[in-house]
Amino acid sequence: MRPHRIILRRLKQLKVLGSKRKVDFVIAGAQKGGTTALDAYLRQHPEIGMADVKEVHFFDKNEFFRNSKPPYSFYHSFFSGVLSRKRIGETTPSYMYWRAIPQRIRDYNPAMKIVVILRNPIERAYSHWNMERERGTERLPFGEALQAELVRAREAQPNQHKNAYIYRGFYAEQIERIWNYFPKNQTLILKNEDLRKNPLSVLNEVCRFLEVSPFEKVENKEAHSRQYLAPMNVQDREFLKQMLEPEIKKLEKLLGWDCSNWLREPKN
Repeated sequence: MRPHRIILRRLKQLKVLGSKRKVDFVIAGAQKGGTTALDAYLRQHPEIGMADVKEVHFFDKNEFFRNSKPPYSFYHSFFSGVLSRKRIGETTPSYMYWRAIPQRIRDYNPAMKIVVILRNPIERAYSHWNMERERGTERLPFGEALQAELVRAREAQPNQHKNAYIYRGFYAEQIERIWNYFPKNQTLILKNEDLRKNPLSVLNEVCRFLEVSPFEKVENKEAHSRQYLAPMNVQDREFLKQMLEPEIKKLEKLLGWDCSNWLREPKN
């Protein structure tokens, strides 16, 4: 269905809403960081209503923000079936990366709560490239794509480049940008490996943050786990380590985390 037809169809649904309620929270990133699994878990919670699609992509649509009246009614149409839930939210992992997004979200709802889940940025970069390769939007081998990104980023300035395998892993900068617009107590920063190893504990941390009842039990979920043609080679891993180690160290200081395992060679 063409985009303008989707918008028209959703605008026809607005009479059903009958509410000025705003969305309570967003899972804002990071891309390839575990957002799909987290979204799937939260859809099981009886007090949480998620948007009827994952990745609404409202706040990253520049055409919606060219004047002073963004089409919030269109945004709300994605939640028409869950308005009775205690908390409603959505997952769009690109929100963390794009510079304009935090201000747009604050202008919509200054009380919005923002959840971020972070994955080892070295592994995240390879997963991102693998996704784009499968989609046919990246034709270069991984090592060449990393080198090309540096050129693409320069050419895109002052804008940001979409296929940012390295730069999307500059987490500290992105978190600090969110904190420029939202108080820290409205943000929750999680680790991908914690969600995989201890999903119930992490999910109940999310529940406390959203002020809903805890989960009693959950079934482990592996969402969007794509097959790789081959493991990342040593040269590409070392290049990424050199590029991202200062960022990882900065993140450790920012969050009080120990991310030393992100810099170690993975066990076979």
